[in-house]
Amino acid sequence: MPKTSARLLALLSLLQARRDWPGALLAERLDISPRTVRRDVDRLRELGYPIAAFKGPDGGYRLDPGAEPPPMLFDEEQAVALALALRIATTTGAGIEEAAARALVTVRQVMPARLRRRIDTLQVAAVEGPAARPGPQADSNVLVVLAAAVHAREVLRFDHAPAATPGAGDDDGPGALPPRRVQPHHLVAWGGCWYLVAFDLDRDDWRTFRADRVTPRTPTGPRFTPRELPGGTVAAFMAARFRGSQGSGDWPCRGEVILGLPAAAVSRHTHDGVVEELGPDRCRLVLGSWSWAGLAAAVGRFDADIEVVGPAELRHAFARLAHRYANAAAGS
Repeated sequence: MPKTSARLLALLSLLQARRDWPGALLAERLDISPRTVRRDVDRLRELGYPIAAFKGPDGGYRLDPGAEPPPMLFDEEQAVALALALRIATTTGAGIEEAAARALVTVRQVMPARLRRRIDTLQVAAVEGPAARPGPQADSNVLVVLAAAVHAREVLRFDHAPAATPGAGDDDGPGALPPRRVQPHHLVAWGGCWYLVAFDLDRDDWRTFRADRVTPRTPTGPRFTPRELPGGTVAAFMAARFRGSQGSGDWPCRGEVILGLPAAAVSRHTHDGVVEELGPDRCRLVLGSWSWAGLAAAVGRFDADIEVVGPAELRHAFARLAHRYANAAAGS
């Protein structure tokens, strides 16, 4: 049977995970007797946790919100997750940066020395990117190892699982062979995923790696002097990589059209394009994309007449899409 303190922490964690817990199920999950569950619930009540008992065939317990906040207990994974969330909050630009930084200091002060060392290495960058999409989640222990290597400026070796499809978020598609040897520079949250920005020593170039596909190897290698990141900032670097350009940060394909819509209606749906009003129901749009077909499709989503100003590649892309759409409408 686990020690009382560890058992109380496990019980509290279960009570916080769902609203109602049958007493028999709690006893089974904790591998203790229902009588021990009752005694542990009484101990938590003495510590200030408002735990209500409910009757019935599956009588059990519920952790209710209390008027006075009781002491909070975190296991190691929860502590790391909390520190990681607070680190990100200090870089979001949402107006809570100072409060998040103070909360992180408070949390750090009550941590054991071993956990404080782990938390101190969690230097991450939250970069505004595409809307977050559900996907594979990186293991928190992997994030800690990557952050520690970035913090220590030590060469990192890791196995890297290739993307299922090319262009799925890594610079390297299928066939990338482990292990990789890199100089890790930044751990970045982008579009709902975690990425390691690093200089690949074997390829002599900068790369991005999805953290959920990384399996670190130990030990880490020698220390290195940080290189200058292309683009100057991690935000510019990530934007350039995801747009498919190398270093300029601009889209590889950019065109100009005139739309039969008011400028105000177009600008609401154009994040990084340039919209110029030409009249009450007419505007000029300059927009970029990773391909000419992608640019034509992005412009085509506006329900309006389109006049292509240039370049010729964009006009040809519209012609190709028109042919495909006509075939699709005909059912061929």
